[in-house]
Amino acid sequence: MAEFQSKVSRWTSSPAQGAGASVSTLRMDLGFVRSRLRVFMLLQLVLGLLVWALIADTPYHLYPAYGWVMFVAVFLWLVTIVLFNLYLFQLHMKLYKVPWPLVLMIFNIIAAMLYVTAFIACSAAVDLTYLKVTQPYNQRAVASFFACFRSPQVDRRIW
Repeated sequence: MAEFQSKVSRWTSSPAQGAGASVSTLRMDLGFVRSRLRVFMLLQLVLGLLVWALIADTPYHLYPAYGWVMFVAVFLWLVTIVLFNLYLFQLHMKLYKVPWPLVLMIFNIIAAMLYVTAFIACSAAVDLTYLKVTQPYNQRAVASFFACFRSPQVDRRIW
C-alpha cells in the first residue's frame, strides 16, 4: 500500500491547464496545398478578381447589366474564398455531416451558370458607340473575356 501511495499524485490540474488540450489549432492541410483543387480554386479567385476589378474601374453604375456582373463576380469570389479557407485549414473535416464533394459540385454548377449569364450581360452591354481604343471599352471587353473563362471546372476527379 505504501508503494501505491508514493506513485499516486495528489495534485490536481487547474482548469486553465486542461483548457489548452480541448482547443484545436488551425493547421494547413498539406495535401490540399499540393492538390489540383487548390490550383483550380486559386484560378477562380484570380479570374474572379480580374472581372470585378475591371468592371469596378469603369462607370458601371450607369448600366444596369454591369450591376449584375458585379454582383455575380463579387459574390462568387467571396464564396470561393470561404471554400478555399475551409479546405486549406481542414475546417470541412469538423463539419463531417456535410457532403463536401456534392457541395462543391453544386457550387461550381451554379457558379458556371451565373458566370455565363454575367458573360452574356457584360458582352451585350459593351457600348459599341465607344471608340474601340478608349479605356472603358477595353476594360469591359477584357472583363467579358475573363468572365467567360472564370466559369469553374466541374470535375469530380479533383476531389
